[in-house]
Amino acid sequence: MLLIYTQKVTPRIIYVFKHLCTHILGIPIKFTSKIEEFIAHDGAKLSYGRQALGNEFFIQKVDLLMEQGFSELEIKVQPWDDTVCFFPLPEASDLPFDIFAASFYLLSRYEEYLPHVKDEDGRFPAAESLAYQESFLHKPVVDIWAFKFRDIFLDRFPNLKFSDRKYRVGTIVESNHTFIFKNKGFLRSFIGLWFDLFKLNLGKVVDRLQVWVRLKKDPHDIFEDLINLIKEHKIFMLFMFQLSDFSIHDRNISHNRIPHRAVIKSVADYAKVGLLMGYYAMDEVKSLRKEKLRLEEIIHSPVEHAMNSQYNLRLPDQYNNLTELEIHNDHSMGYPDNPGFRAGTCSPYLFYDINMEVTTPLRVHPYAFHSKVVDKMTKTKLREDISRMLLEVKEVRGMFRAVFSNHDFSDYADNKLYYSLLKQIHEID
Repeated sequence: MLLIYTQKVTPRIIYVFKHLCTHILGIPIKFTSKIEEFIAHDGAKLSYGRQALGNEFFIQKVDLLMEQGFSELEIKVQPWDDTVCFFPLPEASDLPFDIFAASFYLLSRYEEYLPHVKDEDGRFPAAESLAYQESFLHKPVVDIWAFKFRDIFLDRFPNLKFSDRKYRVGTIVESNHTFIFKNKGFLRSFIGLWFDLFKLNLGKVVDRLQVWVRLKKDPHDIFEDLINLIKEHKIFMLFMFQLSDFSIHDRNISHNRIPHRAVIKSVADYAKVGLLMGYYAMDEVKSLRKEKLRLEEIIHSPVEHAMNSQYNLRLPDQYNNLTELEIHNDHSMGYPDNPGFRAGTCSPYLFYDINMEVTTPLRVHPYAFHSKVVDKMTKTKLREDISRMLLEVKEVRGMFRAVFSNHDFSDYADNKLYYSLLKQIHEID
């Protein structure tokens, strides 16, 4: 057990110390504000304050974890060993920076509460982030810091026990268009056929007609192939299905269509299934509840996973809506257009609401790669970036998550490339 002294135990301190020490490193911790208790303790101990109390491991604090709300901060990023750090400290501290304040800044997405320039879709872009601007977006720095802290701490207290975690890989397959031709209704199908004819896309015309008369499988219906991959190689996949009402933003198949429901049920027999939130579910609890109930009615079990992959991640409101509806796991934390670690971590973590200053029960599962970046990069650069990030995650025994879409594996995409990337990530020969 690690005893931690701080003059005032704040919600932010409890949150970030538990994540780094307990969730990442596996160390049980206890807080105290009593100097006598701390000095009398003869085991591993750490003080977090203005000055050291004795022979403990001492980290001098900055003010961030003592504050409430958010404000503009002056941040200077500097080298530390083979990585980077910020919130630097004087030599009296056993670490050259406030690891806990820096980790809180990244995990809480502090910078996303501040005024920033949004992209054309109203999202917080990677280019606005500290990690992108200081060239450490591709590194899970929170985990790297935690493991370096562990090694330095063991020099002082070699008898403290840490638990080892295992490196893991997971893939999310999102489906906002389960079918491209099938079950779209007469009007949508007729308009689609007319556009294909107008553009002289005769290959699609033939495919469309063959799907309609059941001579060919819908090109987007690749779920059986992916399930076979799961069975053969024992890999983890999570499938996200969109069940929104049809609108200008959300154009999937109706949730009432029997073939659509059959696909979801079939996938749920072999893999975890979650909700790909629609446009209006981002803002409206009513719409989110409706979509959640639709999925639960199909799979006959509670919805535990949700994702917003293409719209603005409105913090903290969107996460609070998920918490209100008892959806316990979110998979939206990443940049669709940039590989890397949006929250600076490759570990699942509980979300901290800065507005309310509370740790929520929602567990955030960050992803590092989204297939939308494929068209923006050369194949060589893409594979190199993935290999580099996989290695970074392996070194801290974290969780590497990648996001693909079902249409990535269809005949209308460069499916050989996407399958090869999937196999590279899961290390399938």
